[in-house]
Amino acid sequence: QVQLAESGGSLVQAGGSLRLSCLASERTFRNYAIAWFRQAPGKEREFVVAISWSGTITYRADSVKRRFTISRDNAKNTVYLQMNSLKPEDTAVYYCAAGRSKTGSLERQYDYWGQGTQVTVSS
Repeated sequence: QVQLAESGGSLVQAGGSLRLSCLASERTFRNYAIAWFRQAPGKEREFVVAISWSGTITYRADSVKRRFTISRDNAKNTVYLQMNSLKPEDTAVYYCAAGRSKTGSLERQYDYWGQGTQVTVSS
């Protein structure tokens, strides 16, 4: 079983940047596609970005294109989410998730989830 731990969430001003990290407990992590989802207060959880096990395929939601970038370092069992030009509407709890099925944007494609890290963007 893969355990995931997110870190890097913080309070930041609009226009600022943050980098979130997702650390996995298992070396088999490198066989998993990884995604970031987020959930804002009063809203359903939504897809943000995803990366294939090899790192060669990535997907991003339209709302974060040209602002968010996902990358992975399999040697460190870590996936990163670089967030630039942050907006107040990016405020949410961010979750990373791991799955062995085809990389995608659906929650059901991911088997393991972290506890989340809070990102707050002030205007």
